[in-house]
Amino acid sequence: MRIHVFNVVMIVAFVLGANSPILLAQKQDLKYGSQYQGKREDAAMQKFRSNRFGQFIHWGLYAIPGGEWKGKVYPGAAEWLQSSAKISSSSWNALVDKFNPSKYNPDEWAIMAKKMGVKYATITTKHHDGFCLWNSEYTDFDIEATKYNGDLIKEFVEAYKRQGIDVYFYYSILDWHHPDWRNDIKTDEDSIAFERYFQFAKNQLLELQAKFPEVKGFWFDGTWDESWKKNGKYSYEIEMALKAVNPDIIVNSRLRADDYGSRHFDSNGDLMGDYQSGFERFLPKNTDSTIVKMDWESCMTIPVNQWGYHKDWSLSHVKFADEIIEMLVKSVSLNGNFLLNFGPDGNGAIREEEVAIANEIGKWMTLNSDAIYNGVFANLEKQDWGYYIKNTKTNTLYGVLFNKPISNLIKVKLPKNVKLKGCVLSYDGQKSLQIIPHEKHYLVKLPKIMFKHPVVLEFKLE
Repeated sequence: MRIHVFNVVMIVAFVLGANSPILLAQKQDLKYGSQYQGKREDAAMQKFRSNRFGQFIHWGLYAIPGGEWKGKVYPGAAEWLQSSAKISSSSWNALVDKFNPSKYNPDEWAIMAKKMGVKYATITTKHHDGFCLWNSEYTDFDIEATKYNGDLIKEFVEAYKRQGIDVYFYYSILDWHHPDWRNDIKTDEDSIAFERYFQFAKNQLLELQAKFPEVKGFWFDGTWDESWKKNGKYSYEIEMALKAVNPDIIVNSRLRADDYGSRHFDSNGDLMGDYQSGFERFLPKNTDSTIVKMDWESCMTIPVNQWGYHKDWSLSHVKFADEIIEMLVKSVSLNGNFLLNFGPDGNGAIREEEVAIANEIGKWMTLNSDAIYNGVFANLEKQDWGYYIKNTKTNTLYGVLFNKPISNLIKVKLPKNVKLKGCVLSYDGQKSLQIIPHEKHYLVKLPKIMFKHPVVLEFKLE
């Protein structure tokens, strides 16, 4: 039995303790681990970081059944219906003949996204079922095989570009349709087949990059199977190939596996890819001191667990606009981006409930976007009333209020050498609020009126 040096180190660490100098001194010699230390600081990455708020689009053949098959509703994620309902490949592939999104209007999508306040959008070019929303020369299982007379991705990119919204591509490495995909590599035949699949995926990704040079980055998924984890070389080569074409391209952490099968973070604990994308439908804790040191993004659904279109939204809690705004604010306050998902139906229409939520968020963003764009961790003690955010462009400190105290007084704790000289409400910048100094903090007196939505406070410091 082969024992990796890494495993020996972890055994020693367990015996001696996490702070053992032996553990800290040992670093794995990795061929396929992290490619750099710290954060990227080039212009492309700074733009991604400053955008903060993005839109996720999950769309594909799964939007046609919408979580229902042969009269039975499956409460799980709609894009997993082929697996959860155990639908045969032939039956699923036949959905291609039904896919003709006559109501697809990418300009309407883009205008809605613009009004909501997003700065970038990520769309599923290919999900786990292998169906491609663009005309690909490497497969017949794509939009060209449908009755739709157009290229959905091309039209999407052009529409969002007109609204000044950056576009990113989701691409699933996992592919239930491709005959060479393997969940695990157990034989020589598996290895040969998987090498063919790797070339297929690499060709498609380079094809997307060539067809759409405007794309800012790739959001990878479906990389949890043993077949991918055992082939760190493949994920490394894909990232290098994409960046050879465009050094500015941004790649999420889900793509990579290292020499020993570690994902997101390599066996030395260093982030792989350009930002951490492991936060799916949850956010890090406020007490997580490590998260503010890296770039990261959370992706969030509006219902509890629906990405692709599901006919029945009564199966789980549907988030209110203010809930979503708090998730956005919390993400920014911890140096993260927030990607909010929408699932158009089989006709290409976004459901009315999603449009209404987007409009509510957009109204708030119109008044308060200065606390979101260019927002970073303010390095101040978290208070129960809400979140601090610092705008790096204006050097302004904001407080986003979600929990108004009964006393109408909120505590503001600042470093000893910083004084609070003023505070105004973002929607009423002419009206100064009363400040009451205390020995170790300040109290700010809020108006007695009840706020219907989260309120942003602008602090004036000296």
